[in-house]
Amino acid sequence: MAEPATGLGGARLGVVVVNYGDPAVLLHHALDEGRVAGWGGLGHVVVVDNPSQPQHRATLEEVCRRRGFDLVLMPTNGGFGAGANAGARRALDAGCDAVVVLNPDAQLEAPVLRELLADALAHPRALTTPRILREDGTSWFAGADLSLRDGTTRRAGRRSGPDLEPWLTAACLVVPADLWEELGGFDDDYFLYWEDIDLSHRCLVAGGELRLRDDLAVVHAVGGTQEGSGKSPVYLRHSCRNRLLFAAKHLPRRTALAWALGAPRYAVSVGLRGGARATLGRRGALRALVGGTASGLVCVARQSLR
Repeated sequence: MAEPATGLGGARLGVVVVNYGDPAVLLHHALDEGRVAGWGGLGHVVVVDNPSQPQHRATLEEVCRRRGFDLVLMPTNGGFGAGANAGARRALDAGCDAVVVLNPDAQLEAPVLRELLADALAHPRALTTPRILREDGTSWFAGADLSLRDGTTRRAGRRSGPDLEPWLTAACLVVPADLWEELGGFDDDYFLYWEDIDLSHRCLVAGGELRLRDDLAVVHAVGGTQEGSGKSPVYLRHSCRNRLLFAAKHLPRRTALAWALGAPRYAVSVGLRGGARATLGRRGALRALVGGTASGLVCVARQSLR
């Protein structure tokens, strides 16, 4: 990698990208060669590989060796949060002043990277994300909230009430080094999905803030890491499970039980995402919804019995 650029006191942003399977998406989007070259040394790239097929890992190893990326080879697939934590640890050990967790199918341009690094230095107790756009220019994420009453999520501004709590997506999430250490990164228990809601919640509880840089944008090839149309069974299972896992970890018993009672309705809403026919027509979809909900209910039941 190039030496750190001037203008930010030699500060660097550790760009952590978690890969699973074929690295083609990652190399076409997040780590496009021309895009990374434009970062000018401000971004220290850490690629984390959750193992899948040997040929995919071999390809990634060769690319990282040739391009000078830090590569963390996970012995087992512990999920997105565990991979991001391992990558952030490598970036912080390398002296980075902040980390940005970046989806493999997201595109972080040099001016945005520079602004996000400056933001992290100016706001050391804040999680920050830019607006996330689809490839056609429409908005994919511009803030969101979680209802602590019933466990539903919505885009910001679509509802109001005292029970709403904001959260930021991990598609492109910047965390200053000291705040990452304080919060302990993502909670590995989530495996996939809801780990960003959990981290946002813990940041707020610790007295930190959430910042949406509405003046900055990152393009996200939505669904680029999933195969086919509709939502995958992996998405269905973990979305249902992890909503209830969050309730078990963070909410009073009565509220967690209320979320549990609403679990069947929530599972139906998740199954309709991405189009009912496209999602529910996928093999294993119904099993994933039922299994994820059941696993989450076990989490709530265990918390209630403590």
